[in-house]
Amino acid sequence: MTTPTGHAPRVVIADDQELVRTGFRLILTARDIKVVGEAADGAEAVRAVRRLRPDVVLMDIRMPNTDGLEAARQILAQVPDCRVIMLTTFDLDSYVYAALAAGASGFLLKDVTPAHLAAAVRLVDTGDALLAPSITRRLVERYASTTGRTAPGSAPLAVHRDLAVLTPREREVLTLMGKGLSNTELAQELTLSEATVKTHVARIFAKLALRDRAQAVVLAYETGLVAPGASAQSAELDC
Repeated sequence: MTTPTGHAPRVVIADDQELVRTGFRLILTARDIKVVGEAADGAEAVRAVRRLRPDVVLMDIRMPNTDGLEAARQILAQVPDCRVIMLTTFDLDSYVYAALAAGASGFLLKDVTPAHLAAAVRLVDTGDALLAPSITRRLVERYASTTGRTAPGSAPLAVHRDLAVLTPREREVLTLMGKGLSNTELAQELTLSEATVKTHVARIFAKLALRDRAQAVVLAYETGLVAPGASAQSAELDC
């Protein structure tokens, strides 16, 4: 969703540890981000999102009863304008891959710095994906279905997406996104303006019903456009 100037993102924090919720709430409110609700498990998070309609949910992956992955699926299906950031203590958690495939906008480690936490919430509130493509690539390489190791509860993005709808140039752009190139690097690689690259990226998202760049990277691997082990850039995701 587009964030107007001066807009303060409205956030729900879902984590079974009260201390974590309290810490995150204090960090965000000190930076003019509104924490409108908290939840101690996934089911409670789903109910909170239905009731409060936040812009962003900070969702712990591992929670009792309904876990964060299932809660994220339900939230994104029922409140598609909401953005979900997964919280984890492990940067290669298989559930993170499943969450990205389901439409989560990225993930954060729980030891994230206060400044990074606030910046991440603001970033996904504008409609961008949080992850650097190179980080997404590591997750996908480890868990994408092309390697024969499907993440728990994940469903391949490629099942309902036909790359035949893309033009040859759009297919090329998607391939390079899958390798981790930013828009600036795409423009340099293809000798195009950044405005033209952004237009191609937007059309790819629309044609393939992708939420953001993170899902584009997942799809590039699942369809075989990019093979595990392919070279990738380390650049951060364009904001």
